[in-house]
Amino acid sequence: MSLLPITLLGHGRLGSALAEGWRLTGAAAPAILTRADEPVCPPDTRALVISVKPANWREAVTPLAASLPSGAVLVSVMAGVRAADIAAVLGRPVVRVMPTTAVAQAQGVAAIWSDDGGARAVAHALFDPLADTVDLDQEALLDPATAVAGSAPAFFHAFAEVLAHAGVKAGLPRDAAERLARGALRSAGAGAATQASLDELIGRIASPGGTTRAGLDALAQAGLRDAATAAVEAAVARARALAGDQPA
Repeated sequence: MSLLPITLLGHGRLGSALAEGWRLTGAAAPAILTRADEPVCPPDTRALVISVKPANWREAVTPLAASLPSGAVLVSVMAGVRAADIAAVLGRPVVRVMPTTAVAQAQGVAAIWSDDGGARAVAHALFDPLADTVDLDQEALLDPATAVAGSAPAFFHAFAEVLAHAGVKAGLPRDAAERLARGALRSAGAGAATQASLDELIGRIASPGGTTRAGLDALAQAGLRDAATAAVEAAVARARALAGDQPA
């Protein structure tokens, strides 16, 4: 089967993760454009994947308008940049995708929204091999989806980091505490990859009256739910602020 001809604009952390995942799975072989390249799309481009910093997106995409094929679809992986704004500049159907960087290992998750069925289908062709894809029916839901998925791996890493610090405080050597916290994170990820509910996964480990239940109770008393809510709300607010920062 022939690969969908795509052009990847931007090769930062997320752009390079996408390119790596597509190479790993053989799902695509993108032509890559960076600031060092002449801003011209290959003539066979069927999808332009926009992976640049949201603050600079207009200056990055505007020079491509003249060379972008008329039938191309725009695939944005930028947080906070609305589809209508992108379409107004480039005049093509837009699909927005919010993936995690684990697309590099074909183990990501990605939220997808578009009001164009063809554009949405292109996104699925590109991201289904790399991620668990979740369709959303409103563009506004991409902001909380970004917080719960796109930003959340950093939240989990941050929790593992403070867990390791707590282990050191309890007497573990730092190296041992960090290795154990990383291993716990991997173990949790293995459970999450199954079809079990999150509540069931917790129940498999937390026996009544045991050490895990004691720790969970302490987390609840310390405000774990409030901390998670605050993190999501802050990430959503920042995404919406980014959208508001864009000039009309």
